[in-house]
Amino acid sequence: MHAEIGDRLHVRGRKVGDHDRLGQVLEVRGENGAPPYLIRFEDGHEALVFPGPDCVVEHQTT
Repeated sequence: MHAEIGDRLHVRGRKVGDHDRLGQVLEVRGENGAPPYLIRFEDGHEALVFPGPDCVVEHQTT
């Protein structure tokens, strides 16, 4: 997985009824765009995330 500052992390719900979560990448702490990522989610909270198979990086377009 590769991300850059400004990309969005899309975390899909794990079971029926769970909502997807979206967050913006604030920091990339791994080498060459690798995890972990500091993410600010839509509700305003921030978390250090090691993305799993339920996550997709949505790259920003210029």
